Amino acid sequence: FAQRTEWLPSMGVSYYVGVDGLSLLLVLLTTVIMPISIMASFNAGVLAERGRSKLYYGFMLLLEWAMLGVFVVQDLIVFYVFWEITLIPMYFLIGIWGSEDRVYAAVKFFLYTMSGSVLMLLALLYVGNAAGTFEVPAIVAMVQNGTLDFEMGGVFSVQSLLFLGFLIAFAIKVPLWPLHSWLPDAHVQAPTAGSVILAGVLLKMGTYGMVRFCLPMFPDAAVAWAPYVAGLGVIGIIYGAWVCYAQTDIKKLVAYSSVSHLGFVVVGIFSLTPQGIQGATLQMVSHGISTGGLFLLVGMLYERRHTKAMDAYGGIWKAMPLFGGISLVISLSSMGLPGLNGFVGEFTILLGTL
Repeated sequence: FAQRTEWLPSMGVSYYVGVDGLSLLLVLLTTVIMPISIMASFNAGVLAERGRSKLYYGFMLLLEWAMLGVFVVQDLIVFYVFWEITLIPMYFLIGIWGSEDRVYAAVKFFLYTMSGSVLMLLALLYVGNAAGTFEVPAIVAMVQNGTLDFEMGGVFSVQSLLFLGFLIAFAIKVPLWPLHSWLPDAHVQAPTAGSVILAGVLLKMGTYGMVRFCLPMFPDAAVAWAPYVAGLGVIGIIYGAWVCYAQTDIKKLVAYSSVSHLGFVVVGIFSLTPQGIQGATLQMVSHGISTGGLFLLVGMLYERRHTKAMDAYGGIWKAMPLFGGISLVISLSSMGLPGLNGFVGEFTILLGTL
């Protein structure tokens, strides 16, 4: 489904949107998670306490619009515009309706993602000028038929630098170890719906960018850098899981498990095999569902007890058996139990990686 309107014809920039198999799944994920997040906000204590609910829901819808833009836009400049717009509503959602250290977390989130985006802007301007157009399908076609060839030599060759410009912006968003330190703070301080959107959709923008831009536009650099990027992904898997053991804050626990799970997705993408990339795509969707679900459950507990400390809870299953059952299923799906959604993606990633 493609739609195209000239925007800045003199610069070769057009409002060009289209949906393919990869975009379709992420559009579906966004449009399923957002209504659930909005419903989860209806009785949120933080909205009753701080008010400004119209502004809150306005930011949520602005965020949804920008995220959908990122997944469907086929023009580099317009993609960049949508990519940056996603920062603004998230910054305010954390900064106004977040927990105690909300301003610190919001600023850290903003600075980290913004600094990576600057590198991506430089890289995409270079690519657009070299190609004479900013349309992604046209650029990919030129790379494939050899009319556009970025020089690939050593680490500091043109193609390598362009690849890294895009990759670093996406790696911060994922977040890939060691660029992950903004994520736990943002998750812990964000309101429940903010955490669900952040884990469910925003982090997938990074892995989506890797598949959509890094691999097809810079194939030689992707092959050269794949072992190192996948290596960082493996460190992320182990590190994220290890750090989970030390957490006493239930939201931080889920946040670090996200670092671990998205390490799997990055490893799948940079295995450069069809199974690995398909598994990574599946895992993006299933991680959005299971981790989004975990944050919703944590939010329900927080609304009732106003603490995120794990040792403040005990015997919940007796008081809330249905909640306990749902928590168990979602935790097992996050763990990757065969028969649940988390298993299929991770198993396919491992097959592709092997």
